[in-house]
Amino acid sequence: MLTNGALKYHYHPAKGWLNDPNGLCDFGGQHHVFYQYCPDSETPTVMKWGHAVTRDFVSWQELGVAIDTDMPYDCRGVWSGTAIVKDGRVYAFYASIDSSGRQTISVAVSDDGSHFEKYAGNPVISEYPPEGSGDFRDPAVMESGGRYYMLVGSADTRKGSGTLLLYESGDLLSWSYSGVLMEYPDSESCECPSFVKLKDGYLVAVSNSPKSGGHYFEVMYGQFDGRRFTPGIVSHFQKGPDEYAGQIYKDSRGRAILISWVSGWRYRPREKCIGCLSLPLELTVADGGIKAYPVEELRHLVGPDGCVTDAYVKETYVNGGEEVYIELTQRPE
Repeated sequence: MLTNGALKYHYHPAKGWLNDPNGLCDFGGQHHVFYQYCPDSETPTVMKWGHAVTRDFVSWQELGVAIDTDMPYDCRGVWSGTAIVKDGRVYAFYASIDSSGRQTISVAVSDDGSHFEKYAGNPVISEYPPEGSGDFRDPAVMESGGRYYMLVGSADTRKGSGTLLLYESGDLLSWSYSGVLMEYPDSESCECPSFVKLKDGYLVAVSNSPKSGGHYFEVMYGQFDGRRFTPGIVSHFQKGPDEYAGQIYKDSRGRAILISWVSGWRYRPREKCIGCLSLPLELTVADGGIKAYPVEELRHLVGPDGCVTDAYVKETYVNGGEEVYIELTQRPE
C-alpha cells in the first residue's frame, strides 16, 4: 500500500485526510502551517484546519485541530484561507460553510498562533457580489500601504468565467468590495489564491479549473494599483496532476515561500494515498522569470540529479530555471 507513513521530508498528519495548505505564516520564531484536515477520515468529509509548526522545515510538530466547525456559519466546513500577522496577533481568514452549503468569509484570531477565537461579527463577508457566485471561498489577505486587501476565488456564472474578487479594509474586520481583480474566461471557478508583495511588485497565485477539464496552478508577478493587477510575468513552473492549491507567504527574512498540496488524485482508491504537502520552495523574480527552488534549509536534500526522493514522492527542481516538475510514483513491485 502507498502510505504517508513512509514519507520523511514531506509534511503529513499521522492519520486522516489532508489537502490545501492554509494560513501559512512566520510567527513566534516558528513557521506555522495550517491545512484542510479530516482527522478521522481518509476521504474528505467536514473540513477543519489542522496545524503543524517547524523551525527548519525538516522536523515538524503536529498540533491537531486549530479551527473547528463549532459555529452555525461554519458547521459544514472550515475551508481554505490565509493568515496575516498584525500587532502580535495572527488573523486567520477562512471560507465558512453553513448547514445549507452557503460559502461566506470568516476570521479567527490568536495571540499564540495555536489557540484561536472566532470573531463575534462573523462572517465578515456574508454575500457574494454580482461578479461572484455560490463558489465564494479561499480568502487571501495582504497588507500594502497601510491598507489590507483580500482576494476571494469565485466565478461569474453570467459570463462563464472564473473571477478573483477584490476587497479592501482598514482594520481587517470591516471589508468593502472593490471589484474584479482578474478574470479567467471559460472557467468553472478560481480558487486558493495568494496575494503577496515582493520587492517592487506583487505575486498573485491562483488555482484554476477550465471548462475544458482538468486544473492548473499559476503564479504571476506584476503591479497592483489598489484596484487592478497587471501581470508582467505568468509562470506555470509547477506542473503535473499531483500539484494543486499552492499558497505563498513571506517569512521574517522576507522570503516568498510556496507550499502546495501533493494530492495523488489519480492513485485513489487503488492505492491508499491521503496526500501530503510539497517541500517549501523559495520564489524569486530575476531575468524576466519567476524561479522556484527548495528553501535554504532543505537544499542539502537535493541530489546531484536535481531530485529529492522521499519514499514515493519524487520532486525534481531546475536550479536557475523556471521549471519545477513533480511526480508521485507508485511503490515498486
